[in-house]
Amino acid sequence: MENDTGKLRLGALLALVVGSMIGGGIFSLPQNMAASAAPGAVLIGWGITAVGMLALVFVFQTLANRKPELDAGIYAYAKAGFGDYLGFSSAWGYWISAWLGNVSYFVLLFSTLGFFFPVFGEGNTPVAIGCASILLWAVHFLVARGIQQAAFINLVTTIAKIVPLIMFIVLAAIGFHLDVFTMDFWGTGNADLGSVMDQVRNMMLVTVWVFIGIEGASIYSAKARDRRDVGRATVIGFVGVLLLLVMVNVLSMGIMSQPELAELKNPSMALVLSQVVGPWGGHLISLGLVISLLGALLSWTLLCAEILHAASSDGTMPELLSKENANKVPVNALWLSNGLIQLFLLLTLVNESTYLSLLYLASSMILVPYLWSAAYALLLAVKGETYEKEPEVRRKDLFIGGLATLYAIWLLFAGGIDYLLLSALLYAPGAVSFYKAKSERDEKVFTPIEKIIFAVTIASALVATLGLYQGWLSL
Repeated sequence: MENDTGKLRLGALLALVVGSMIGGGIFSLPQNMAASAAPGAVLIGWGITAVGMLALVFVFQTLANRKPELDAGIYAYAKAGFGDYLGFSSAWGYWISAWLGNVSYFVLLFSTLGFFFPVFGEGNTPVAIGCASILLWAVHFLVARGIQQAAFINLVTTIAKIVPLIMFIVLAAIGFHLDVFTMDFWGTGNADLGSVMDQVRNMMLVTVWVFIGIEGASIYSAKARDRRDVGRATVIGFVGVLLLLVMVNVLSMGIMSQPELAELKNPSMALVLSQVVGPWGGHLISLGLVISLLGALLSWTLLCAEILHAASSDGTMPELLSKENANKVPVNALWLSNGLIQLFLLLTLVNESTYLSLLYLASSMILVPYLWSAAYALLLAVKGETYEKEPEVRRKDLFIGGLATLYAIWLLFAGGIDYLLLSALLYAPGAVSFYKAKSERDEKVFTPIEKIIFAVTIASALVATLGLYQGWLSL
């Protein structure tokens, strides 16, 4: 896991990538996808996702190698290419997506345990929230003991949760029926699904959610033993997880029909396997999900603290967040992140937030950071920066950067106006933190262009507030 200097090796970085991506999403994938699309649209959607996400993966790999001085990846790229405020916004949006994702993981974890202990219900009962809070602070103090120690535990849980996924694929392949898969292949028998294009668009936020974490290694680029391992971990992790996701999704649609899958409770994978082998299959998947979620909670707790620490260390966020404890863990950033997770866990008692609604909001928050990372890679290729002696490589990266940028824009469109407005509502308050950071360094807060961007963000947040008040916008 680590060498004499405490740096992370390829295995640790790969576990961070895979551990971040394989959380609860894959275990709920059969129902989440079937709720939006029929098998034909699902295959088209996965095709678009594979190409678009692969372009993003190559973007992160290229930037890690060409800009080794930019640590913390997704945040640093936006700042280097487009200025302090957009850099801050990327860090802010990524951070909010990370801790909102953890809230959804807690809800799904105790919803899964509700399969065995009804007192946990759908994961948002008082008992469930109380137990989730205890677990939250247990993870908090584990991470506070040191990044490398937590990363080792993450590696162990990552390996453990791969086993039931592989078993599911093998058993589901045996129980797969082609006639079930091809039944109403394009969803024409279900008017609620809409056209094929509507189905593809509606499933996009789910595909984003299950791939959030591909940038996990780049966040820890400063702690990597070998900078080249950052890109390697990103590509290897993506390919492996893509294969798992597609096989789980497609095989499930050959066991139960789209309407049946759409009506399942989550974790829907457990119920699908129960259909094939009986109740023990559901218990196996539920156990795998519990292990998976525990590992994902650890991964994302690490990432929450690290992104705030990196942004604070170079003055983009308040200095207070850069403070580390004796174990080199950004303790104030850790307290802030987990404090907000605790607050939102309590709020689920009031508004009955579900796993899926939290998933969509967390996904929408990360779309902007992905867009600016892709756009920065495209900008480097257009300007020829770092490509002075590599014209052929420049042309290749120009294509990849353009493709990744178009894919990120498509995701914003696919997510819909509602989630863009809700995202603005969460982005807007970040300006207070940005103002404080600039004041600490006695720097001008906004450039003229940044003032326009900030004004648009505030206006969008006001519209979202009005929409929530009047009821035409909801989470």
